[in-house]
Amino acid sequence: MSYSVLHVVHLLAAIFFIGTLFFEVMILGRIRQQIGEQTMPLVERAVGARSRVVLHWVVLFVYGAGIGLAWYHRQALADPFASSFATQLTLKIVLAIGVFFTFGLVAILLRKGLMTPARYRALHWAILLQMIGIVLLAKGMFYLHW
Repeated sequence: MSYSVLHVVHLLAAIFFIGTLFFEVMILGRIRQQIGEQTMPLVERAVGARSRVVLHWVVLFVYGAGIGLAWYHRQALADPFASSFATQLTLKIVLAIGVFFTFGLVAILLRKGLMTPARYRALHWAILLQMIGIVLLAKGMFYLHW
């Protein structure tokens, strides 16, 4: 697959992933007072169930394309401190691994019935913040040279 196709797939999947988390954290997380305490758990469960189905595919595309793109930059990754590009790409990959494990923790806690609303919000905030870091690094890789 060409670099350009991988790049577009990666960017679109990242937009979908970040957009979903942004919606959950910044919009859905703030409407509790308007909807009420009885209705909100139903809304959260329904949105969570649907987003998990969609996000599984989105995660597959974002990470699959990301691995393909990393393969194109394997020479830079061989020496992660040789250039600002390589360092930022390495940090981006480390954050992406962090997102993957945090996302996995959400799934484990949900399956075991250990997820609380507070944990859910905290973990979604953590994922969103890591993803914002990834976006900033992605932009900086091509424009920020130390």
